[in-house]
Amino acid sequence: MRMLHTMLRVANLEKSIAFYTDVLGMKLLRQSENTEYKYTLAFVGYGAESEHTVLELTWNWDTDSYDLGNAFGHIALEVDNVYDACEAIRAKGGVISREPGPVKGGTTEIAFVRDPDNYAIELIQKKASYQTL
Repeated sequence: MRMLHTMLRVANLEKSIAFYTDVLGMKLLRQSENTEYKYTLAFVGYGAESEHTVLELTWNWDTDSYDLGNAFGHIALEVDNVYDACEAIRAKGGVISREPGPVKGGTTEIAFVRDPDNYAIELIQKKASYQTL
């Protein structure tokens, strides 16, 4: 088994695609419409779906906002340099909701940004290696 995608419901598909592609550097991999059930799907990611986990952005045509609730936490992205990534995101109009720095009680360098629907995206400084079980 492998993880395929995470789905996020978005209020404005064009704005969300622009954020994930222009600000975070993902590629629009595919897009489809379902006119009968009135929704559009857009898949974005850093590589082909056959090899990478991607995001499915779902736009329900008759919905312009969502209650994000309190169960969802965030999406995490590894970056080569969290400080440089934040500056690049800020320069492209992205919102940094937590400035880069060490995680509380640790040394891992992180930051948080928000997408157009206010979903949290954690940026994590790349490490040389990760400990596994």
